[in-house]
Formats: sequence, C-alpha cells, structure tokens
Amino acid sequence: MDKKERIVRAALDSFLERGIQKTTIAHIVQGADIAQGTFYLYFPSKMALMPAIAEVMADKLLTTMKQSVDEDLPMSKQLVQIIDAIFEVNKTYHEVQALIYAGLASTEHLKKWESVYEPIYAYLRNWLWKAKVLKAVRSTVIEEDVSKLMIGLIESAAEQVYLYDEHKEEGARRQKRAVYELLQHALELQEEKEGYNG
Repeated sequence: MDKKERIVRAALDSFLERGIQKTTIAHIVQGADIAQGTFYLYFPSKMALMPAIAEVMADKLLTTMKQSVDEDLPMSKQLVQIIDAIFEVNKTYHEVQALIYAGLASTEHLKKWESVYEPIYAYLRNWLWKAKVLKAVRSTVIEEDVSKLMIGLIESAAEQVYLYDEHKEEGARRQKRAVYELLQHALELQEEKEGYNG
C-alpha cells in the first residue's frame, strides 16, 4: 500500500472512529504512520481527501454488490440483493457517506462524482442489459439513464433511513420494500410468485 492510499485509509478509519469534525491531520498521519509533512505532499487539507475517500467508498459499494448478487438467481431476486447490498454499505458507512456529500458539495470536487461512480453505473448498465436480453424487464429500458436513476433512488432511500430515521431497522425494511416495488413497477420486472422477501 503506497503512502497516498495509507493516508486515505487512515482518514477513513479516523472519520469513522472520531467523526469528521474531531479528526485532525495529526490523527490521520498517526494512523498512516507517516510524517505530517508527507500528508501535505498529497493533500493540501483534510477536506481535499473527499474525492479519494469517495473512490474508496464507491469501490466498497461495487465490491459489496458483486459479492452479494447471485447471478444464477432470477433477476427479481438479484434486484433484492442489489438493494440489500447498497443499504448495507450505507448502514455501515452512513457517517462517511454524509461526509463525502458535504465535502464534495462544498468544494470544486463535485464534478468528479460522475467519474467516481462510473464503475457502479457500468455494473448496473450491464445488469439491466442482461435483464433485457432475458426479457425480465421491459425492452424500452435505457440502461445508461436508468442505471444512474437506480443508484440514486436506492442510495437516497438508504440515506433517509440511516441518517434521519430513529427506527432504523424497521425503516430499512419499509424503504427496501418501497424501492423494490417502485423499481419492479418502473422496469416491469418479471417477479417470482412469492414476490419481495428482503
């Protein structure tokens, strides 16, 4: 692991442990086991870490989806697994996700969001294409557009639960079901008899 990656990992760990406001550059460099001057060779400030942390989180999200989705199952079951995976990452890293959004929105780095999320969009585009080939969704689905809408909808629903809802587990079950039903209807997704069971 190179020094830049160590800095990003240490920052992520410190943000999760202490929160963003309480994390200092000193905490980050201590966690990365580097000199403070070395930090500034890679990042001018704590907030300048946001795009790099966003990349790490996007990679975690993509990895979790890939590991969670059983491609041998029907597409409707795979959609449940995609939703569950995105909710799980948001549950585990909700504070970091909020930090990323705030950090990117308050800097010039917001324009990097699309490139950071491109691998996730590509994964969902491929999933939608496969679903169309299998005639599991309507043939008029435009993968390019719908992949972005899907991730936006699912992440937003998860954020509503894990950032604002006091009854997180019950809220998560309701939100997952609502997201699934909305996507199932919009995509005209062919569903097994038992329906949603996530």
